[in-house]
Amino acid sequence: MDPKQQNALPPIYGLVLAGGKSSRMKTDKAAIRIGGVTQSERIFNLLKPHCEQVFLSTRDALADRPGHRDFPQIRDLSESTGPISGIVAAMDRFPEVAWLVAACDLPFLDEDTLRQLLRERNPNQMATAFKSAHDGLPEPLCALYEPRSRAAIQAFIEQGIRCPRKMLIRSGIRLLDLGNPRALDNMNTPEDYEQAHAALDHP
Repeated sequence: MDPKQQNALPPIYGLVLAGGKSSRMKTDKAAIRIGGVTQSERIFNLLKPHCEQVFLSTRDALADRPGHRDFPQIRDLSESTGPISGIVAAMDRFPEVAWLVAACDLPFLDEDTLRQLLRERNPNQMATAFKSAHDGLPEPLCALYEPRSRAAIQAFIEQGIRCPRKMLIRSGIRLLDLGNPRALDNMNTPEDYEQAHAALDHP
């Protein structure tokens, strides 16, 4: 992106999504440690160099727990509507910024992937996101959402659509090929954690 154009763009804030119930993992994913740090801390630190401010998206029931309490927070608007609730809460608090959003359960997310996302950003679209390495569909939980996306998201919510992936599929977005095909592999189960732990702590 041309540096002059980049300077004219809205500032970028970061949002680490950590408000999920972690029901399949059976323990809070934000507090899981790999490489000696919690997953929320790792993603927070990855986003920080690229953002003017970074927040943890959480909910009231988790706010004072390990993996949550040490970070600036934006609380979910609802306890039961999934990650879109956290994204909307952030947009409503700071409506004039673009949001670099990443889930806390992406143990393979790396600096190069974030740099690619920012470098290939299209600010004239609702969002810039990667294609899943598994099915080619947009990955909404590591994406850059422009300020203009708030109105589109509200329209989807009013239609009863709360899945951020469905929102991106049905919208005009910049869709990128992943340089690192493992970067957005997530952890949903204890087995996923064991595999990530083995790969990252004992490569």
